[in-house]
Amino acid sequence: MQSLSEYLNLSPELLQKLILTIVLLLLLSLVRFLCNVIIKRRIPDAMKSYRWRRAILYSYSVLLIVLIGPIWIKGIASLTTFLGLASAGVAVAMHDTIANVAGWFFIMSRKPFKVGDRIEIGQITGDVIDIRIFQFSVVEVGNWIDADQSTGRIVHVPNSKVLREALANYQIGFEYIWHEIPVLITFESDWKKAKRLLQKIANDNVENLLKGAQEQIRRAAEKYFIFYGALTPIVYTTVKDSGVLLTMRYLVNPRQRRSSEQQIWESALDAFDEEDDIELAYPTTRFYTVST
Repeated sequence: MQSLSEYLNLSPELLQKLILTIVLLLLLSLVRFLCNVIIKRRIPDAMKSYRWRRAILYSYSVLLIVLIGPIWIKGIASLTTFLGLASAGVAVAMHDTIANVAGWFFIMSRKPFKVGDRIEIGQITGDVIDIRIFQFSVVEVGNWIDADQSTGRIVHVPNSKVLREALANYQIGFEYIWHEIPVLITFESDWKKAKRLLQKIANDNVENLLKGAQEQIRRAAEKYFIFYGALTPIVYTTVKDSGVLLTMRYLVNPRQRRSSEQQIWESALDAFDEEDDIELAYPTTRFYTVST
């Protein structure tokens, strides 16, 4: 040891600390690697595997601080005492970092969202794919893409945002949203027949969703004040400048909004094509000549 310290031009005490630190790093890294290998082989479920890997990462980080920290902190009885003495300076210098850690504790304890949920925070909407101690990551949806479909971008959001901005979760409590499809037909069309056709199309397309939605509302009502008088689709009638507006309102899973809208529109176009007295409307200008 003495010859090695002289060769490296390091004091024996410093060399001992370095060797001990390297040994602990190697051992902890080896244990983490083996645990991840076991999880990969034994747990095929992607969500459970992710949670176990997250738990191992957090445990690894804590052990690094607990085991290696005291090696380099000399003259202070405990790490708690050291942190108490340094807290004032650290709070000023690392304000954002501390806020992100506080946000992480809030996410872990209150669980405003979890991996897999679709959320909206500030101007960002996306599906949560990862939660870390300083930030969480989402696959962005919407933006320049219509109907809440993925843009393909991964957005990293500081955890402190959950403490400062309003957060909407598409899937906590009630996993369905209300969606509306406006259908504008001409004044000359038989609007009552069109309304009956649209009502039937809406009923046929969302019938399978109603059972699941009713069960979810029953469970959500035990925790939140969520109440809906009716979950069945409905078609509203409104008069616009260019015709009669029939608006279909129905429940849908956020991730199926675009596909359900496409299916309903195709069914509506096929149904209207078979009727001679129903025509889709569009903005038009009419001129009248008054003879004198």
